[in-house]
Amino acid sequence: MNEINETMSQDPKKIEKELGEFLNQKFGGNVKIITPSVLPQKDAISGKDSSKGKKALIDFNIKPKELIEYLDQYVVRQDKAKSVLSTKICTHINRIRHSQTSGEGVSKITGNIKSNILMLGPTGIGKTYLIKLIAKKIGVPFVKADATKFSETGYVGGDVEDLIRDLVKEADDDIELAECGIVYVDEIDKIAASPNVIGAQVSRTGVQRALLKPMEETDVDLKVPHDPVSMMQELEAFQRTGKRNRQRVNTANILFIFSGAFTGLSDVIRRRLSKQNIGFGSKLIKSQNKNDLLKKTNAEDLGNFGFESEFIGRIPVRCLLEPLTEKDLLTILKMPNNPVILSKRLDFSSYGIKIVFTEEALKLLAKRAYKENTGARGLVSVVEEALLDFEEKLPSYNISNFIVTKEILENPKRHLNDLISTQDSLKWNTLYEKAFLDHKKYISNYVKENWKTLSIKHGLTLSEIRCNMVAQYFCTNVMEVEDAVKKIKRFHDSVKEIEVEVSKSYDLNIIFEEDAIDFLIEQFINHHATIEEILAKIYDNYYDGFNLIREKTGKSRFFLSKSALVDHENHLNDLIRKEIK
Repeated sequence: MNEINETMSQDPKKIEKELGEFLNQKFGGNVKIITPSVLPQKDAISGKDSSKGKKALIDFNIKPKELIEYLDQYVVRQDKAKSVLSTKICTHINRIRHSQTSGEGVSKITGNIKSNILMLGPTGIGKTYLIKLIAKKIGVPFVKADATKFSETGYVGGDVEDLIRDLVKEADDDIELAECGIVYVDEIDKIAASPNVIGAQVSRTGVQRALLKPMEETDVDLKVPHDPVSMMQELEAFQRTGKRNRQRVNTANILFIFSGAFTGLSDVIRRRLSKQNIGFGSKLIKSQNKNDLLKKTNAEDLGNFGFESEFIGRIPVRCLLEPLTEKDLLTILKMPNNPVILSKRLDFSSYGIKIVFTEEALKLLAKRAYKENTGARGLVSVVEEALLDFEEKLPSYNISNFIVTKEILENPKRHLNDLISTQDSLKWNTLYEKAFLDHKKYISNYVKENWKTLSIKHGLTLSEIRCNMVAQYFCTNVMEVEDAVKKIKRFHDSVKEIEVEVSKSYDLNIIFEEDAIDFLIEQFINHHATIEEILAKIYDNYYDGFNLIREKTGKSRFFLSKSALVDHENHLNDLIRKEIK
C-alpha cells in the first residue's frame, strides 16, 4: 500500500486514474473527473496569491501580570493556576515573537523543551473556563478536544494529528501561524491505563504514545492518508500550479495543555507516602484531605496512576486547582461577568423581562449548589431548577420586571401566582427598583475598584460619574462589564465626532467640556439620542449666536459646558454681551 501511495503522489495521472475508479465504484457513471485545459501557471506557488504581502506572524505584547488581572475579572480563587498558566503561556508566545523579530525565525535550540502544562483538580472548578478565557484574550490559534474522543483507531475517525490539522483551520490555513498555536486536551486522566484491567489498556497507552511526537516535535502532513477528498484537492492544486504541494506543520512551538479530575490519584499518593512512613506517621497521612495529597503529586504517582514515563516527561509544568467552597460559589454568582447570572438575564430578556437577584437569594442558591458537590457546575443546575416555572409562566403575562428574592426561592408556587395575579404589582415593582439600585451600586463600586485597568485598556478616563454610567448600561443591558465600558467609550467618541462635524460643516470650533461630554453621553444612554439629532440641536440653538459673535469679533472657538447645553438662551445672551462689549 505504501508503494502504491508513493507512486500516486509522484504521478498525477495515476492519481486521476485511481480517483476515477473510486468515483465510478461509488457513483457509477454519474460523476467524472474533467481535466482543465488551462496549462499550469509556473509562477504560482501552492495556489496562493504571491502578490499579497506577508503579515506579521504574531502581534503579542501581553505580560503575565496583565493576563492574571484579566482572569481575576472572571475566575474566583485559583491564584496558583492563574499564575502558572499566565506566566507559561505568555512566555511561550513572547519567546516565539522574540525569535521572529530578532530575524532568526522560530527558535530551534537543540534539546529545546516546551513548557507543556498539566492541570489537576476536581470537576466544575473552572479548568476549561480558564483556558477558554485565555484563548479569547491572547488571540493565537487554539483548539480544544476531549481525551475521551481518542481511541485506538484515532480521534473522530482520524488520528491525534487531526488536532494539528484543526489548528491550521483555526489559523485560516496560515501554517506558520498555526505553528505558534495552543492545543488543549481535557479529561486526559481518562487515557490512563487502569491497574489490574485487561482490554482497554492497549487503546489507552496507544493514545499516549500517539501524542508523544506532537507534544515534542514532529511534522504533521495536512493531507489525510487514504482520503479521496484530500487526493482530489492535491490533484486540483497540481493542475493549477504544475507543482506538488506537500504541506506540513511542525509542532516544535505548539503548546499542549492537558487537564483532568484525576479521581483516585490521591489514593495512589497516599499509598506512596504511607510506605515512606511507619507508626503514627502513616496514620497522619490518611487524615489528609484529597487536595492536600494532590499538592504532593510527582512523576512516580502519575506513572502508578497509569501514564507512561515518556508521556509524563513531556509535561514539565503542573498546577493544581483548588476545590470551591460555599463562599466561593457566592462570590462567583456576585461577579459581574459570571456566565450563570448573565445567561439567566439573557433568557428572561428574550421575553422582554428584566430580572435582578437580591444578595439573600444568591446566598441561598450558592448554598444549594454547594450541596450538589459538582463545583461551579452546580450553580447552573440550581438556578435553572429554581427559575424554570417562572421562565415558563411569566412571558405569557404583562410582566416586565422580575425580582428573585430568598422568599420566592423558598416558596416559588405561591409567589408565582402572586406575580401573575398582578394584585401586588406596586409592591413587586418597588422591591425590584430597590434591588436594581443595590445591584447598580455594587457594579459601580466594582468598576471604581478596577478603573485604572479598564481606563488604560479602553482609552477612556473613568471618572466617578462615568463609572456610574457603565453600571447603568450594564444593568439595563445584558453584557459583560468590559463591553459596557466599550459602549460608553463609543458614546464618548461620538461626542468628539460631533465637534469635528460642526467644524467641517459650520466652520465653528466647538469644544465640549468634560461635564458637557458626560451630559451628552447620558442623552445617548437614557434617551437613545443620535449624532444627527444632537447636531441639529447644536445648529438650532447656537449657530446664529456663535455666527454673530464671529462676524463682530472674529472669534470662532467656543467652549460649551453642561449648563450651556441645558440653558442655551441665557448662555448665549451672556456670551454675546461679554464678547461684543
